[in-house]
Amino acid sequence: MFRGSMVALVTPMKADNSLDWDALHKLVDWHLEQGTQAIVPMGTTGESPTLDAAEHLEVIRRVVDQVQGRIPVIAGTGSNSTLEAVEFTAAAKNLKADGCLLITPYYNKPTQEGLFLHHEYIARQVAIPQLLYNVPSRTGVDMKVETVARLARVPHIAGIKEATGDLARFTFLKANTPDDFVLLSGDDETAIAAMELGAQGEISVTANVAPRLVAAMCAAALAGDFTEARRINSLLAPLHKAMFAETNPIPVKWALHTMGLIDSGIRLPLTPLSEPFRQPLSDILRATGIL
Repeated sequence: MFRGSMVALVTPMKADNSLDWDALHKLVDWHLEQGTQAIVPMGTTGESPTLDAAEHLEVIRRVVDQVQGRIPVIAGTGSNSTLEAVEFTAAAKNLKADGCLLITPYYNKPTQEGLFLHHEYIARQVAIPQLLYNVPSRTGVDMKVETVARLARVPHIAGIKEATGDLARFTFLKANTPDDFVLLSGDDETAIAAMELGAQGEISVTANVAPRLVAAMCAAALAGDFTEARRINSLLAPLHKAMFAETNPIPVKWALHTMGLIDSGIRLPLTPLSEPFRQPLSDILRATGIL
């Protein structure tokens, strides 16, 4: 169910930073048309820390209702509070999400045993497929591969979004997790290499602005045609790098605004893309054929 190009969806906001439901609706339609294979609302790229609980769940509800089962919707429901993560995950299940993405607890920096017990507890409380999400550059805590291998055998823990860019982890996890445990890259720059090592796809920031190209790259890689996958990825490589010129989702939201797909809103403490990065990003969008 979780395979191919999955977009880590931005949350469109108006210039006054209120949520833009019309733009969200258009983005979801666009991804369905462009071949995106799953939508992941309310992750890091969706600015989940700056939305209140009602907004968070309303975004999930609207995406699920619009998609109507045509592709999976994987709702971001993680928290650094185990009980809050349970509440969000249960709510996403009630909203008919197909799965949940649970980031490692940030700020409080649990031990490896704490990480294991946190995710095990959520999985035992809520019967919905759950993807672990390891991104130590954002959270300050790294879930070690041995901990992932333990969690892979817990019912309802279906896979991991591994966003370190450390390719050796995919080799270890492929050899030390059940065959049905889903390995997904969370790093656009190394995603194609991760798929060569057995990953089944990626949860992508770049797919927000180039969904058809990312979907085609993933499809080629998963079909074993890495010559074609690398050709497409070479076109995308400058865009992958540009999406992280400043903190995600600053560049991707500015790119989508430049493309006319969303308004300029982004919530503090994030700010609009700094002036020196704007023209280079526009040039890359043009070179890629997006503008």
